[in-house]
Amino acid sequence: MSEADPVDLLVIGGGINGAGIARDAAGRGLSVVLCEQDDLGGATSSASTKLIHGGLRYLETYEFRLVREALIEREVLLNAAPHIIWPLRFVLPHNNGLRPAWMVRIGLFLYDHLGGRKKLPGSHGLNLRDDPAGRPLKKSFTKAFCYSDCWVQDSRLVVLNAMDAAERGARILPRTRCTSLRRSNGLWQAKLQPRQGEEVELRARAAVNAAGPWVAEVLSAVAGGNRESRLRLVKGSHIVVPRIGDGDQAYILQNDDRRIVFIIPYEQDFSLIGTTDVPYDGDPAEVAITGGETDYLCAAVNRYLDTPVAPGDVVWSYAGVRPLYDDASANVSAVTRDYVFDIDRGRDGKEAPILSIFGGKITTYRKLAEHAMEKLLPTLDRAEPAWTRGAILPGGDIPDGDVEVFVSGLRRKHPWLPAGLASRYARAYGTRTQDLLIGAKALADLGEDLGDDVYEAEIAYLRAHEWAASAEDVLWRRSKLGLHVSERTRARLEAMFATQESNPEKLAAS
Repeated sequence: MSEADPVDLLVIGGGINGAGIARDAAGRGLSVVLCEQDDLGGATSSASTKLIHGGLRYLETYEFRLVREALIEREVLLNAAPHIIWPLRFVLPHNNGLRPAWMVRIGLFLYDHLGGRKKLPGSHGLNLRDDPAGRPLKKSFTKAFCYSDCWVQDSRLVVLNAMDAAERGARILPRTRCTSLRRSNGLWQAKLQPRQGEEVELRARAAVNAAGPWVAEVLSAVAGGNRESRLRLVKGSHIVVPRIGDGDQAYILQNDDRRIVFIIPYEQDFSLIGTTDVPYDGDPAEVAITGGETDYLCAAVNRYLDTPVAPGDVVWSYAGVRPLYDDASANVSAVTRDYVFDIDRGRDGKEAPILSIFGGKITTYRKLAEHAMEKLLPTLDRAEPAWTRGAILPGGDIPDGDVEVFVSGLRRKHPWLPAGLASRYARAYGTRTQDLLIGAKALADLGEDLGDDVYEAEIAYLRAHEWAASAEDVLWRRSKLGLHVSERTRARLEAMFATQESNPEKLAAS
């Protein structure tokens, strides 16, 4: 790729929205370059509550369009990636002092029917005195409501979209910062600076600003724009504690401040608790949970739990910054989670466009990408149709989406593969597990065991196919092995990346 050959689309930002747009555009035949200053999904997109959901609480703020779109997308995404997305039942204990039962029933009726639900079971009532879901809860909670949503490995969803984009011709450049973006002769002139290597210049017919919490920075410092930014940064933090209860259900708990907090089964041995909503005005790269947020989350769940959790029980925590569109809501929890586009075509309205994205949810990323292309294609004199609704993400082509049957078949084909490892590979890589296991006829063929069933072959796969370039990429974004492996395994993995020859992405002619 030379400077004489402009690309159709430069996407700035490798979170879920940027990766989704790159995938959609590449699948329509556009030439695409995506650059991300750090790792793919390294910021907001890996700091979510890990849910594909309609957003039950958004019904209270009358965001019916958002809820309907998200509910429809639930099953679209479940079909596209059943290895990293699966159904999850939620138990909502009824609290007499908060929302009345009739209001909850109406909300759940709408939730069941707004999105044309097909696969997921509907809502119903529970008697917590008899149902196992009541065991972890205080005995004062006697009834509850149960409904369905889905769980997602969020950072893996980002990577799978980037993989699909690359397989359709896009250039994916993690650890590459866009340092300048200027209009020239009807095109964008961009300067990209890889973390390792020389600065590269390219030209693009259109640009997408999917920089998340840095969207305003890209508009002003990079693109030189002077449009007023309506960005509102809100921090959401989560804690992880040893497993609460022994069931597979999650809990959605109402609180006195009208917010809700989730308790979600997490990584077999743990429970994920979140989230907070706190205004944020610092550097998004430095975001971290505070002691006050930890106390808030513990207090919120302890109103319901028979055995309380304490800050000392926390084994891991994380925080992210949501780049929301500022709709002037006084309460940060009421700020819309819907996405808003700002498209700038210069002073005369005819220059190279840049589309900036505010807000959005992981659940609606695919639809957001479709809408973004609807805005951009006319500016490029293109009219290729949408295609992603029924498309499968890499590894998701599992017959009937039945991962357990797939795992059984994987073990029949590779009887030497331990059951736990086969299940973990299937859940992470789906049918792409075959690429990881290619040529292996025994466990020893997977190379060095770094400890805790982390084999050299898996690291080689992640480097070659998923842009992993550090131990942190592997332990916390391509997986959550960081919660499970020993310090010795972690150190050996870090040493492996430190000693292996680096292979930075370069924007060069292939």
